[in-house]
Amino acid sequence: MTLRLYNTLTRRVEPFQPLQLGRVSLYTCGPTIYNYAHIGNFRTFLFEDLLRRWLEASGYQVFHIMNLTDVDDRTIAAARDKGVSLRAHVDPFAQAFEEDRDWLRIRAPHVQPRATEYIGAMVELIQGLLDREVAYRGDDGSVYFAIARFPAYGRLSRLDRRELRAGASERVSADEYAKEDARDFVLWKAARPEDEAVGAAWDAPFGRGRPGWHIECSAMALELIRREWGTDVLDLHAGGVDLIFPHHEDEIAQSCAYTGRDEFARVWLHGEFLNIRGEKMSKRFGNITTARDLREDGVDPGAIRLLMYQVHYRQRLDLTDEGLASAQEGSRRLGEFQRRLLGGRGEGKADGPAFGEAAERLERELTEALDDDLNGPRAVAALFAFATAGNAALDQGEQPGARALAAWGRAEEILGVTSEVRAVRITGGDEAAAGDLAETPPSDPAAAEPWARAWALRRKQAKADKNFPEADRIRALLRGEGWDVRDNKDGSVEVVQVRRAG
Repeated sequence: MTLRLYNTLTRRVEPFQPLQLGRVSLYTCGPTIYNYAHIGNFRTFLFEDLLRRWLEASGYQVFHIMNLTDVDDRTIAAARDKGVSLRAHVDPFAQAFEEDRDWLRIRAPHVQPRATEYIGAMVELIQGLLDREVAYRGDDGSVYFAIARFPAYGRLSRLDRRELRAGASERVSADEYAKEDARDFVLWKAARPEDEAVGAAWDAPFGRGRPGWHIECSAMALELIRREWGTDVLDLHAGGVDLIFPHHEDEIAQSCAYTGRDEFARVWLHGEFLNIRGEKMSKRFGNITTARDLREDGVDPGAIRLLMYQVHYRQRLDLTDEGLASAQEGSRRLGEFQRRLLGGRGEGKADGPAFGEAAERLERELTEALDDDLNGPRAVAALFAFATAGNAALDQGEQPGARALAAWGRAEEILGVTSEVRAVRITGGDEAAAGDLAETPPSDPAAAEPWARAWALRRKQAKADKNFPEADRIRALLRGEGWDVRDNKDGSVEVVQVRRAG
C-alpha cells in the first residue's frame, strides 16, 4: 500500500510521491517563543512527529525543518513589558520548548532556525519581490505584498478576494500601516521606537525595520532547502488549521512570486484544534494548559501521545480529565505488557503460533492504518490488539520470538505511547559517593539509573553546601541527558527519565 495524505491544497487524500526518490523535505511551523507552548500547539507537533516517524520507518530519508518565531508583535510586546531585550526574553522560552518537546518524545528537527538568524535571507527575498513589482514600499516606510498582482492568491484557503478583510493578513490591525489595498499584507515593518528599544530592528536597502511574520517561514525554508537539496519546492509543509489563512496562503504567494514556480510545497497538511473540556483554549476562558502543566501534574508523556493519536489529526480533540485518566491507564497497561513481553522472550527462538499470528497482524494493520492518512486511532487499536493477544499467549506459556519482538518494537518506536517512566527516589539518609563521575551516561540502559542517581546526590550535596551554581549545572547536565530532577516537599528528590534515546 502507498502512503496517502490529505492535501489541503486539493482537498483530497492523494498518493504521496516525493520530488526526489527516497528523500522527503518537511517544513513544520514551530512555536512563537514569547511564552510557553500550550498543549494545543503540541497536538500539532505530535501529529507532525507521527508523520516524520512513519516516513522514516517507511525507508525515506527525511530532512525536517522546524522554525522558532523569535521576532513578531507578541515577542516584542512581551520583551517591552518585561523591560528586557528581545533575545533575553525569548531565550528561556526556546529552552523550555525544547525541554517540553523532549519530554513528549518528539524528535528534534534536523534544523531549527530562528527568524532573527535569517534576516539577511528575508531582506534578499523582499528585495526580489520589490524588483518583480509584486511588492511596494508604503508611505509609512513599510513594505507590502500586493495580492492584486498575484492572480493565484487564495488557492489554499479557497477564499474569494472579495471576502478578504482589512487586517485579515496580520496579527495586528491594518490601520497601523499605509497600504495601497486593505487586503495587502506586510513583508517588512518600518522600525518604531518600541522595536529599537528591545533590539528588534535591522538595516535594509528599503529602510530600517523588522520582518513581517509570514516572510520569515518562506525565507528560512527556501534558504535551507536550497542549501540542502538544491530545490525551491518542499515535499511537505505542515501546521495547525489556524495557519491555513493567512499564514500559509501568504507563504505561497510570496514564495511563488519570488521563485517563479507554481508551487511552494507539493502537499499541505493541517492538524485540527484541541479544546479543553468542550471550550476553545484561550486567555479569555482562563483554560490555557501548557505541556509543563501536565508534566507537573504527573501525567506520563506516553499517555499524552496516546490521547492525541486516539483521535485522527484532522478531527477536533476535546481534552478532559476523564479522557486523560483513561489515556494514563491505557499507557500504563501497554507499559506493563511491554515489560512482560520482554521478560518472557525466547532468545533466538521462533515465535509460538499465537505470537506469530499476532505479529503478522500488527505489521499489516499498522501499515494499513498509517498509510491511510496517518490514521492514528487504527494504529493505536492495532497496538492494543497485539497486547491483548500477547498477554493471552504469555498466560498459556508461549514465548515471543524475534518477529513478535520486532513488530512490537517497531510499532512502539513509531507511536511512542507506552508508559515506561523510570524514577529514582533519594531520601534524607542517602549520601553522595566520592570520586570522579562521568558527565555522559553509560550506554547500557541498566546502568543509566545508578548514573542519574549519583549525579542527583551530587546536586543534593551542592544545594546543602549552598553551591547553587553547581546545583544548577548538574540539573542542566541531567536534563540534557533526558532526566529531570524534582525536589519534593518532604525533602526527598526524584530523578525521572523524561526522554528516551532516539
